[in-house]
Amino acid sequence: MKIPIRRSEVVLRGDPQRVISRIFIPGEEELIRGTSRVKDVLDRCLSLSATQVHEELAATVANFSQRHRDLKGKFDLHYSAVQHLIPDEAAINNERKRLIGAYLTQEYAVEAAAYFNPSIVAHPDQSGMEPDHLRFVMSVRAVGEGHISTMVFRSGVIDPDGGVQVEPACAFATTRAHRYTVLRNELVQQAAIDAGIDSADLHFVLGMLPDKFTPEDLNASLNLLKLRPERAEHPGDIVEILLEIARNSYEVDFDEDTLLSERVLWPIASDERRGIEDARFVQMADEVGTTTYRATYTGFDGTHVVSRMLETDDFRCFSSSKLTGKAVQNKGVAFFPRLIGGRHCALSRWDRESNSVAYSDDGYHWDEIRSFQSPKQPWELIQIGNCGSPIETEAGWLVITHGAGAMRQYSISAVLLDLENPEFMIGALATPLLTPNADERNGYVPNVVYSCGSLVHRGKLIMPYGFSDYRTSFATVELSAVLDAMEPM
Repeated sequence: MKIPIRRSEVVLRGDPQRVISRIFIPGEEELIRGTSRVKDVLDRCLSLSATQVHEELAATVANFSQRHRDLKGKFDLHYSAVQHLIPDEAAINNERKRLIGAYLTQEYAVEAAAYFNPSIVAHPDQSGMEPDHLRFVMSVRAVGEGHISTMVFRSGVIDPDGGVQVEPACAFATTRAHRYTVLRNELVQQAAIDAGIDSADLHFVLGMLPDKFTPEDLNASLNLLKLRPERAEHPGDIVEILLEIARNSYEVDFDEDTLLSERVLWPIASDERRGIEDARFVQMADEVGTTTYRATYTGFDGTHVVSRMLETDDFRCFSSSKLTGKAVQNKGVAFFPRLIGGRHCALSRWDRESNSVAYSDDGYHWDEIRSFQSPKQPWELIQIGNCGSPIETEAGWLVITHGAGAMRQYSISAVLLDLENPEFMIGALATPLLTPNADERNGYVPNVVYSCGSLVHRGKLIMPYGFSDYRTSFATVELSAVLDAMEPM
């Protein structure tokens, strides 16, 4: 049964003019690591005349200031990273310091290569909306030089008929410095065990700490470990592993005057240093009705992938932490929007080819897995996975899925899970909802349509999707048509 689906005329492309400013250390470039040449560059900067400094700084500011918020502040920040290398730092005036910072700054076009794999949720601020209109937030995976993936955001409005309008992106792109977050004792312990450390030393260090603690508290406890007479002969491993776990939890706060589309989440933790990939956002409700937003995403360090979680209330302040457990050791985890039977639930593709439901008592450690779907249809024989968090309907949990078939062509389809026992699949579409058309099949990765999250508005399923790992568009379909087409299992 062919389900009528309406493709939007809205097509979003990455804008190479949206750039961030990053610190640049000559000799220590991202892809070709070598010996730092900063000292030589500093010596040459210090040899410039005052006139040369004034003219070059003025020209640089005039040429680049319209592309960045507070460019001079960035120069000052980057200068501070090397000021300790200057013998008589007090003798240098502010202009020369700022020019040194300019030489240690580079632009990075975060979305110049690709702009795809979107996820959509209702915006936390619905003020000013016309009746039956919905403001949304959409995350997008952006790829720039060196295939580094970042997370960017767009906002827009869905009208009563399911039409989508996307607000223009801000001309600026902005990142913010991070700060380490409060750590949870139970989660740190589980992460250490997953890393192969389960010893008396571990229990000694964590046993002195409360349920929640700071990295400073952890350092104090580790210092006490060194004084422990019965400590291990080589405690260095546990110290480094616990410090690395602490470094891999962080918070990012954007300035209040930044726009949503201006904010860029840049890889910070070591296990995501080559990319933040495929965020799957969902609006979560707890047992007392408090709502927040959570997302799973894939962290990539250049060799391995990990599942991580973002939490936010307002899409301005974010906290990030690593998920643990067997069910989250691969890509494609997606949270259910509420507890089921008092437990957290998530979709998982832990075996790299089938769809499963995972359960957790705390929402962070996921070891319990129940498979509900394996590849069977011709268009999904290679592997299947989810396209975002389940959507609750009266008929069951609607799960938008993807499948890879011949020539590694990706298609999007859907299944239905039981509301109270989501490990039971009660319906599935026999055919895809969406496959790449002639305009969508060519791109960075050909023959792909893929989504990381949809929503329902006034009986219509609104599905943003990326095509060929290159651009992003939207599709709208009647929810009732999808549910009616489900073949019972």
